[in-house]
Amino acid sequence: MDIGIDLGTANMVVSMNKKGIVLNEPSVVAYHRYKKEVIAVGYEAYKMIGRTPDYVTIVRPLADGVISDDGMAEVMIRELIQRVIGSQAVRPRIVLCIPSFITDVESRAVIEAAMGAGSRKVFLIQEPIAAMLGAGIDVSKPSGNMVIDIGGGTTDIAVVSLNGVVVSKSVKIAGNKFDQSILKYISNRYKMLIGERTAESVKINVSNVFNPSRTKKVRIGGKNLFSGMPQSVEISELDVNLALEEHVSAIIEAVRSVLEQTPPELVSDIYDNGVVLTGGGSLIGKLDVLIDRELGLKCRIAPDAVTCVAKGTAIAYDKMDSLLDGFESVSVYK
Repeated sequence: MDIGIDLGTANMVVSMNKKGIVLNEPSVVAYHRYKKEVIAVGYEAYKMIGRTPDYVTIVRPLADGVISDDGMAEVMIRELIQRVIGSQAVRPRIVLCIPSFITDVESRAVIEAAMGAGSRKVFLIQEPIAAMLGAGIDVSKPSGNMVIDIGGGTTDIAVVSLNGVVVSKSVKIAGNKFDQSILKYISNRYKMLIGERTAESVKINVSNVFNPSRTKKVRIGGKNLFSGMPQSVEISELDVNLALEEHVSAIIEAVRSVLEQTPPELVSDIYDNGVVLTGGGSLIGKLDVLIDRELGLKCRIAPDAVTCVAKGTAIAYDKMDSLLDGFESVSVYK
C-alpha cells in the first residue's frame, strides 16, 4: 500500500495512487492534560479551538511547515493513516512533502514521525515538485516552469526544469500569517477580539487583494477589547486588503527575487508558460491578477489547488527513477 501525505501546517491531506484524495483534515490534536492522553485528532479537535476547558490543550504539531512537536505529530500521522488503511495489517510506504529549505534536523523529525507511525519506508519530496506533478505539469522537459505554493505555514517558490529544482525560495508567510494579520487588524481598527476560526472565515469570504470593494461586507462577532462584552462589526474587502497588504507584498518580492536568480533561458520559458499557483493560500481573492499586474507574468490557479500537493505525492511513486534533487529516498534510520 502506497500513501502520499501533504503534511501541512494547517491541513494534512492523504492521497492514494488509485483512489486519489482519501482524507483531508486539519493538523490539530486535542490533548487531555489530566488523563495524559489524546482525545481528538483532525476535524474533531479543530472544532474545539477556542472552546476548551483548562485541562484540554489544543496542539498544532507543525509550525512554519515543519514539525514542532514530535510526539503529537507521530500520534496525528498514526491516527490519520489508521483511518485510511482501516483494519488491514499492512505497513505502507509513505511519500511526505517537505518545504524546499528544510534542515537535516527538521527532515529527520518528519522521517522519524512517519516511521514511528508504522511506515515501512519513507520518501521525502519537495513541495514545489509535488505541486507541479499534482497540477499536471510535465517537469521532465528542458523547459522552465514556476510554481508558487502558498500553504498554511510557508510559501514555496520554485523554478523547475528537467525533473529538478533550479532556483527556489521559501518564506514563512502563508495562510496562518494571513489569519493573524486579520486578527491584529480587527483588534486595532475596531477594538474587538475575534478567534482563529472567525479570522479564517473572513479570509475565505471577503479577501480581495486587487481593487478591493468597500461594499462587499460580512458581519462577524467577537468580544469588545475594553468592556469584554459581545460585539459585532461589518468587515469589507478593503479592510481585509489592508490587513494582508504587507504579507502579499513580501510574497511578490520573494517571487521577484527567484526570477532575478533564474537563468535567462528559463525566464523566457516562464514568460511563455506562466506561473502556477497552488495551496489554500492561492485562493485569496484576485491574487493571481495582482501577480500578473505586478510582475507581468501570466498567472493561473491550479485545479484543486488545496489538494494539488497531495495528488503530486501519489503521482511521484510512478516517477521515482526520473525525479532528481526534489526526491529523496529514506528507507532506514538507525
